[in-house]
Amino acid sequence: MLRVIIVDDEQPAREELRSLLAAYDELEVIGECSNALEAIPAIHKQKPDVVFLDIQMPRISGLEMVNMLDPEQMPAIVFVTAFDEFALKAFEENAFDYLLKPIEISRLEKTLHRLHKELAPQSYQPIAELAPLRSIPCCGHNRIFLVPLSDVEYIHSDLAGIHVCSAKQSGMTQLTMRTLEEKTPFLRCHRQYMVNPDQVAEIQLLENGSAEVITRAQQRIPVSRRYLKPLKQSLNIP
Repeated sequence: MLRVIIVDDEQPAREELRSLLAAYDELEVIGECSNALEAIPAIHKQKPDVVFLDIQMPRISGLEMVNMLDPEQMPAIVFVTAFDEFALKAFEENAFDYLLKPIEISRLEKTLHRLHKELAPQSYQPIAELAPLRSIPCCGHNRIFLVPLSDVEYIHSDLAGIHVCSAKQSGMTQLTMRTLEEKTPFLRCHRQYMVNPDQVAEIQLLENGSAEVITRAQQRIPVSRRYLKPLKQSLNIP
């Protein structure tokens, strides 16, 4: 039984695909999402075998969304789009298959046959080998927004989730700390903190062997003893 999530910003397209997939007993549609910000936490939580993913969506495209998924929870990605010019890029981004809208039943059946036959975790290239992120999707009060990596000062986690902080704004992201560590140039300085190396203005050494990073916006970020030496090495500090 294949567990499937459909991601498409157009409700009629989601309904059409769900209707087509309903004819196959060997799969179950466990969720639908209308954008990447809904889909990323849903995929992390529900761990589907397959995601049917629209490429052209507002704010975060399907291609960008794949690059934001946790590499340890990567499902098979079947891109679904009305534009065949994205085909090459889709396969470069680790696609299992590529379906054109409107979906032909015979073509869908070939995809499902391949999924059943070939689906295995080792079939996929590790996501860490793909392109780095350019921005981080965040949620704030009644809004969603993208923070360019160059603007981020630091990231930290707590019981509420993952916080992305810049000099101008802060927000919560559904990306995991592991994804952010692997897909950005940020440096781990504490079990709960990562810092943007371009935002480091100063490191203040403390008497107990730990330290604090002072960012360009004068934010103070803890540096644990475990991460102090690797941090200094990454910043070419003797």
